[in-house]
Amino acid sequence: MNKIRKGDEIIVLAGRDKGKRGKVTLRKDDDHVIVEGINMVKKHTKPNPLKGSTGGIVEKSMPIHQSNVAIYNVATGKADRVGIKVDGDRRVRVFKSSGDEIKVA
Repeated sequence: MNKIRKGDEIIVLAGRDKGKRGKVTLRKDDDHVIVEGINMVKKHTKPNPLKGSTGGIVEKSMPIHQSNVAIYNVATGKADRVGIKVDGDRRVRVFKSSGDEIKVA
């Protein structure tokens, strides 16, 4: 079970975007996530008339390793760790500090 999922609000713990918050838009693989507005790079693209795209410089979000992000706890206003709690036959994600269940918006 992934502790960080698509739609979670996270805060960056390390790197040039340290302290920034954003929503996870995509899980690239088991270790990397793409977060909107985080780890932005400028990519130079060639024009492609078959696809109808113009060339130029576009800003793009690149993947960031999940060890460099933590889930954001709105109640405390800080980063928090994620735990797994077995509730009957289902497993739910909870905040380690308070034990509250994590709700995905």
